[in-house]
Amino acid sequence: MTYALSLDHVSYTYHTLKQETPALQNVSFHIKPGEFIAVVGPSGCGKSTLLHLIARLLPMDSGEILINGYPLVISKEKVGYMLQNDQLLPWKTIYENAVLGLRIQKIKDPAAYKRVERLLASYGLEDFRDSYPDQLSGGMRQRAALIRTLALSPDILLLDEPFSALDYQTRLNVSNDIGTIIKQEHKTALLVTHDLSEAVSMADRVIVLTKRPGTVKSVIPIHLSCPEKTPKNARNAVEFKDYFNQLWRDINDT
Repeated sequence: MTYALSLDHVSYTYHTLKQETPALQNVSFHIKPGEFIAVVGPSGCGKSTLLHLIARLLPMDSGEILINGYPLVISKEKVGYMLQNDQLLPWKTIYENAVLGLRIQKIKDPAAYKRVERLLASYGLEDFRDSYPDQLSGGMRQRAALIRTLALSPDILLLDEPFSALDYQTRLNVSNDIGTIIKQEHKTALLVTHDLSEAVSMADRVIVLTKRPGTVKSVIPIHLSCPEKTPKNARNAVEFKDYFNQLWRDINDT
């Protein structure tokens, strides 16, 4: 089987003039096409560093990362990165923000722009395409940021605590929206989060990292008995609390 994303004994150390700080050590896991994986662990265990390595923002010290079977160093597969803040440009309209990546990469294929139009219409932003970011709610802005990421048809979506800047109620609604969109678009996603409820409600599997230097402590498949697994429905499943407690124990035992 060709995995969408595969990490094999990946390590990384931060170097300064005064010291070396190991961030990740021998991290190995695989993600199937279309899977939604969450990564949790103690603060400072290297969760965001992991995303930086996959996104080619940092070079690995050792190990190998494959995307759709191709080594990261030669892979032409696209990786989409969604950050904690939406990073929408305030002087551009929602539509202009959504197609920004296409224009930066000088993509002129009409099908790509039609895809953006479809995404805006499908996810409730068609009527706001000519609005500016400060005219939208936090949840709508995050949807726009995801559409901008999806516009480039990434093979892998990296989500670095994309809901952490939102208040609790908005965060719950937006995680439901984003999780549903990712599933409907059949995207492979890797979410880093401190929120264990978010991890259980959104992910197919949860990877628990140890304290720094982070390595894989456990991988927990999530199977919830709800008729349709959306993040909101998942929180009402009878197994939800058990998974939450298991993650809590694993993190605090590291």
